[in-house]
Amino acid sequence: MVIKWDAFLAAVQEGGQYPSRQEAERATRVVIALLGAHVVGSERAELASRLPETCALLLLNPLPAAEPLGPERFVRATAAWIEGATEETAKWDVGAVLSVVADAAGDELMRRVLLQLPPGYDLLFGRPEAT
Repeated sequence: MVIKWDAFLAAVQEGGQYPSRQEAERATRVVIALLGAHVVGSERAELASRLPETCALLLLNPLPAAEPLGPERFVRATAAWIEGATEETAKWDVGAVLSVVADAAGDELMRRVLLQLPPGYDLLFGRPEAT
């Protein structure tokens, strides 16, 4: 079952302890768009099918990545796209969003997604050593 947009944002807001839905939505849009540039093929399509339509569109139409970003650079890129963010707040944003993505994806799909990403992403998804 596909998680609805409102439920997805509520989970991000709760996990990230954001005071407003707008902050949860801002983090979600940035993190999902960056993720879409790094997950490819059938895994990206399958992941998109398990996310709300807004997330799916961001995931399937990403900004092109010049090169794969390791987890630290992914966090820095997130910070660069969120006004007023620091690396610490961006790390929080990434964790809040990607943990909800991982829950929606399920263990088997997450295992395949993590195999596409550089080492260390398991921690960003809240799935230590899931691979």
